[in-house]
Amino acid sequence: MEPSHKDAETAAAAAAVAAVAAADRGTSSSSGVVVQVREKKGPLRAAIPYMPFPVAVICLFLNTFVPGLGTFVSAFTVLCGARTDLPDRHVCCVFWLNIAAALIQMLTAIVMVGWIMSIFWGMDMVILASYKEQGIPQQL
Repeated sequence: MEPSHKDAETAAAAAAVAAVAAADRGTSSSSGVVVQVREKKGPLRAAIPYMPFPVAVICLFLNTFVPGLGTFVSAFTVLCGARTDLPDRHVCCVFWLNIAAALIQMLTAIVMVGWIMSIFWGMDMVILASYKEQGIPQQL
């Protein structure tokens, strides 16, 4: 039976922890381990646009006080040329994904889920805007 991809990732993570622990003890590890972590994003999360920082902060503010409103505004930045992590999708599809996320946030705000989701969505917008501002390349 062949080891799965998940087992290989777990082994690599364990080796990285062991290397850090060895470094903390003052000993050196003879083999360097480099661990790379990639976040797998769903289509809604990947549709969040890379906006200018002030626009992202305004969207966060709107999402905090009116759940989904900032996400709704961010959908229109996609039509204005903001990039997303969905390069293979058409602009209209990404726009409608953002509209769907805004509607989900608005409709589930009654039970607090949408409000919390809306705040986290706004925080993600600000984080992505700060990546863009710092010149950090977006993940593919």
